[in-house]
Formats: sequence, C-alpha cells, structure tokens
Amino acid sequence: MIAIAIDDEPIALDVVESHASKVPFVELVASFTNAFDAITFLQKNKVDLIFLDIKMPDISGIDFLNSLSNPPMVIFTTAYSEHAVKSFELDAIDYLLKPFSLSRFLKACNKAQELYTLRNNAENDEQPLSIFIKDGYEQIKVLISDILYIEASGNYTQVHLLNDVLISTRVPLNEMLSLLPPKKFIRIHRAFIIAREKITKFDRSQIWIGNKSLPVGATYIQCLQELG
Repeated sequence: MIAIAIDDEPIALDVVESHASKVPFVELVASFTNAFDAITFLQKNKVDLIFLDIKMPDISGIDFLNSLSNPPMVIFTTAYSEHAVKSFELDAIDYLLKPFSLSRFLKACNKAQELYTLRNNAENDEQPLSIFIKDGYEQIKVLISDILYIEASGNYTQVHLLNDVLISTRVPLNEMLSLLPPKKFIRIHRAFIIAREKITKFDRSQIWIGNKSLPVGATYIQCLQELG
C-alpha cells in the first residue's frame, strides 16, 4: 500500500515513519507538516492510505478528510480521545491514540491491508459470484444473487438475504459497497444499499424490494434516474 503521513509535529511524523519502515506491505512515500502541501501531493499522486493527525493549526484532520472528493483509507493519529466517535463516522480504518506502540500501529495497518485486499479483489473480478462478509471472527461466504438489500443499523450493518436470512457485521456500509459489483447494486440512502435486480417498483421517494419499502435519501435522488 502506498501511504503518506500528515502531522504538524515533526517528532510525531518521525514515529510514524519509523513504525511504517518496519511494516513490509506499507510504503510511506511522503510526510507533511502542512496539510495543504499534502492536498497538492494528492492531486498529482495516487495514495492508498493516509496517517492523519486530527489537531492541526490551520485545518483539522477531520475537515481535511471531508475536503477530499475521493479520499483514500485513513488511520487517524491524535493525542486526544474525544474525536474517536467522529472519526469512525467518517469510516476511518482505525484511531491511534498517541503515544502508540509498534504493535498497535501494526494492528491498524493490518486492518487497512485487509480492506485493501478485499477492494482489489472486487475490482479485478468485474462480476464476482460471491463475497466474504466478516461476522465476529468468521468470514461468511454470501452469494451475490442472494442479497436483497444492506442496511446500516446502529453499530452494525445488516445484510438481508433471500429466505429471510440476516447477517450482521461491523463492516461499515461504505466498505460493503466497495465489495459489491457496481452494476448490480446501488446506494439509495445513507443507510441503504439495494440489489438492482431485486427492485419490484419505485416512485419519487421509495423503492420496493418485494413487499419491503425503503426510503430514497434526498442526496440520492439521482439514483432514480439510473433506474430509468
């Protein structure tokens, strides 16, 4: 994975650089104390992962991430624990509280590598027949054709399948979408992804999967145009 680090404290960057040099699947290609220099770099270079400080003088790490139209994976690094919930709302891979050990850093990198591998597998196989969904310590094989819709529900994501089968996972909705073939699935709401071929009818505000009515979010109205 190609990575960069952003932190206004040079000493903190030294720690990230030292730890990253010991992780064989992470290639840290650049470090920045100025977030705006990092934006310029990202406009010209493809990056898979950012180690991102939250408390910075000109722009916070959270605002920085929100400014990116197609952000890479992010591992937040900070000395302040109060931003943890917000960071996971942004689908951050992990949240490292300074000072963090090499073992804790490696755990975060392993999580990023796992998602990186899953995404690459999905991209390299245009029409996968199945995916594996993490459920606790297990990976459950699910046939793409069995998926009706996927729902964000509190701290869990629920995968609704044929025959009233339900799988609950902590994999965020955005990550689930990245695993699915884009021609077969569409996001209609911040809380819902649906299988296109399972749609039975729709109007300007709702889509039906069988007898189940699901709302179309205001920011996802354009998805109705894709459905015709």
